[in-house]
Amino acid sequence: MSKIFCPLHLTMQIIGTKWKPLVLFHLLDGPLRSGILQKKIPEISIKMFTQTVRELERDGLIQRTVYPEVPPRVDYTLTPEGQSLDSILKSLDTWGRERFSS
Repeated sequence: MSKIFCPLHLTMQIIGTKWKPLVLFHLLDGPLRSGILQKKIPEISIKMFTQTVRELERDGLIQRTVYPEVPPRVDYTLTPEGQSLDSILKSLDTWGRERFSS
């Protein structure tokens, strides 16, 4: 039995969770500190935020940078692969604004 290749299915496996598109969308404007990024998504728990950014980093969509400071500073930024989702995420944002603005 062979696997069926469906690009949309594979894409949704990578970014199709409740929180991943939001994290990616907020990073479109540039790097953000971990705490600031998390505050932009107030409904996300610390545990789910950590899991989400780890998965996005593992999948090569974001990069985590830790600075040797006290207190520790952690920044997240989109990788070129993550930046390639720019138009898709902005289109989803536009669709939502148009649909739910009334």
